[in-house]
Amino acid sequence: MKKVTGIGGIFFKSKDPEAMRAWYQQHLGLDTNAYGASFEWRDAADPEKKGTTQWSPFAESTGYFAPSEKEFMINYRVENLEALVAELQQSGVTILDGIETYDYGKFVHILDAEGNKIELWEPVD
Repeated sequence: MKKVTGIGGIFFKSKDPEAMRAWYQQHLGLDTNAYGASFEWRDAADPEKKGTTQWSPFAESTGYFAPSEKEFMINYRVENLEALVAELQQSGVTILDGIETYDYGKFVHILDAEGNKIELWEPVD
């Protein structure tokens, strides 16, 4: 079973997310919006298949990364999230919430060996 297939997003805390998005847009040319920036790419094995990686600054006060106290959270793209979560549970990995489904994919949050919160995403793309 394939597990992680790529990076789905990089999320980090910022004193002023709006100013951070503007800085990256002005100086590095990121096409930013209210959520950050999305980088579109194509799958090497199937060039017809598109994917995205999200870059997003969050407010310093966000609780979204909790219980981790780190300044960042990584989102990993995965295949077959339900099977992966079952395997992780059997291995004793801390699963922080239930799988949530949206029109753009399924999500769940786990903790790694050092207590970093990780977001797992099975995209619909």
